[in-house]
Amino acid sequence: MERDQQFLEYVVKALVDHPEDVKITRVVDEMGVLLTLLVHKDDMGKVIGRSGATAKAIRTVLRVVGMKNDARVNLKIEEPEGSERPAAGATDPDADTGDYVHTHEKRERTEKSLDDVLADLK
Repeated sequence: MERDQQFLEYVVKALVDHPEDVKITRVVDEMGVLLTLLVHKDDMGKVIGRSGATAKAIRTVLRVVGMKNDARVNLKIEEPEGSERPAAGATDPDADTGDYVHTHEKRERTEKSLDDVLADLK
């Protein structure tokens, strides 16, 4: 097991309630190293953190570990089966961090009379 994978395993297992369910795969290609993390569905919040802060911090330190070994290291966090997050169509990847961000538009409800609506249509 490579150092980046060992580091990720150590950190994630320390964060979660189900360390036995932590699974990490490592793939090396021309783009660098891709670590894919799968955790128990109840531990996703601990790994992601509020507004993705924990995941971002882990990614930052992984990049430092990678630089020490002359490699670009990226982290992908897999959505576990049985997760209660919205379907993939309801989320967009944030290109900067790789984190997934919910896209919900806030809409204000405005009360209009039937006459106002018909006037808008003209």
